Amino acid sequence: MAELEFKLTRDTVFKILFVKHQDLLKDLVSKLLGIGIGAMVEFNVDNPNIEPEAFGQKFCRLDIKMKVNGQVVNLEVQVKDGNDYPERSLYHWARCYSSALSAGKDYIDLPRTVAVNIVKFELFKDTKDFHSEFRALEVTRHTELTDRMSMHYFELKKLPEVMESDAGDGLKMWLSLFNAETEEELSKIEKIGGKTMVQAISAYKSVVVSDEFKEAEVQREIAEHNEAAALRHERWETTKKFVQNMHDAGLGVDEIVRISKISESEVKNILNS
Repeated sequence: MAELEFKLTRDTVFKILFVKHQDLLKDLVSKLLGIGIGAMVEFNVDNPNIEPEAFGQKFCRLDIKMKVNGQVVNLEVQVKDGNDYPERSLYHWARCYSSALSAGKDYIDLPRTVAVNIVKFELFKDTKDFHSEFRALEVTRHTELTDRMSMHYFELKKLPEVMESDAGDGLKMWLSLFNAETEEELSKIEKIGGKTMVQAISAYKSVVVSDEFKEAEVQREIAEHNEAAALRHERWETTKKFVQNMHDAGLGVDEIVRISKISESEVKNILNS
């Protein structure tokens, strides 16, 4: 099977595709949040651009932040599990929530803030369900503290294989598209997914050959190279300091080599620099 070079879970593909085709984004959000298209009287994307400096941040996040019927909705796709995703996603929800308070407004004016996370890994071991929603609830009575908080997680690893009988399930079709790894899977979704999936796949194919996408990938490559270089420099500086501290404490070269596991030539090079 022919593997897709760039999948829909790639953040640059995801961001460019849905900003350029907001009719598809609206349909996706409708299915993720269970809001009818006709009921979405307000739908605006607040951060349509990919800023070059975003790739140089500690956590590169090409999320899509929207206003939907008075709510703040932040949509993010994450492929790698850093073993801290619940904390990370809560942090980003909190930033979205707090940043919505305008000067002179009261806390009661803060809008409902909804975080929607599509993840490519298994996040919750206690359930086989691919969708989980979290709110602020009292632990015994399950009374809701406030309706301003909602965090959705869609775990693609738990998604059942798409079948012809799923043709009318818009949510499963969208998530299967995010989960697609091969051309054959795309063709299957296109065949049974109806008009929206045909449009989405056509838009995806146009994005991955676009100049805008190629430029975003170049920016990513530059940022990753710079980050790797900076990390190597930081490690070298830490190593130099460690060796110098041991030398200042009276340890000889042989002892420093034994303790640090650094080669004798490197230790001598550091001490002579």
